[in-house]
Amino acid sequence: MFGLHYRLERKAIGLVLAIIGVASIGGLVEIAPLFTIHQTVEAAPGMRVYTPLELAGRNIYIREGCYACHSQMIRTLRDEVERYGPYSLAVESKYDHPMLWGSKRTGPDLARIGEKYSDAWHVAHLNNPRDVVPVSIMPAYAWLSRTDLRTDDLGAHLKAMRAVGVPYTDDMIANAAADAYGQATPDSPAADGVTARYGKATAVRAFDGTPGRLTEMDAVVAYLQILGRLTDAAHTTTAAKE
Repeated sequence: MFGLHYRLERKAIGLVLAIIGVASIGGLVEIAPLFTIHQTVEAAPGMRVYTPLELAGRNIYIREGCYACHSQMIRTLRDEVERYGPYSLAVESKYDHPMLWGSKRTGPDLARIGEKYSDAWHVAHLNNPRDVVPVSIMPAYAWLSRTDLRTDDLGAHLKAMRAVGVPYTDDMIANAAADAYGQATPDSPAADGVTARYGKATAVRAFDGTPGRLTEMDAVVAYLQILGRLTDAAHTTTAAKE
């Protein structure tokens, strides 16, 4: 075996071809399943897209590196299902670009965190994690409450997501900034547009507890509260098996 390797090393072209051949095997293993993606991903007709505010929160979540300590994928192992809830389905990440499944759990998995805690809990936790979890080693993100959310580029973000397959309409893209403000300001006229475009089940409230001002805290809390709730496919699948 080593003799073959030594002889191959002395022939540059042969070595390059061998490397390409071995790398191609790994590539085929990753690419081949994509040809049957429509058969392997579950159908979820009632699944909705992220609102502009939730998408902004997701972008901040990625910006701050939250995915490095929190996964968003519950495995089929019994202890994980009992702790976090129904195991994750592929369709739940259908509109995630990039996906945030992860495998590192310095903190708990967040796939089913949506509406598990109140908005006030999330705000307190992000401002200073030790206030609600004394043993937490998570850093504080208090500046989120002090930082106004940028909304002038949200339409471009939605347009970019549409380019990779997320079904945002022209109306959603054109009203992205107004919808972000409206979702966090329930008493404003813009709130009606949010429910009209994204459905009556969409949460419309002052996520950071301060109506009238749109902050990065609003966006992050809105995103956390929708995790695991874009579709009820996982709960439906679990119920059907039982």
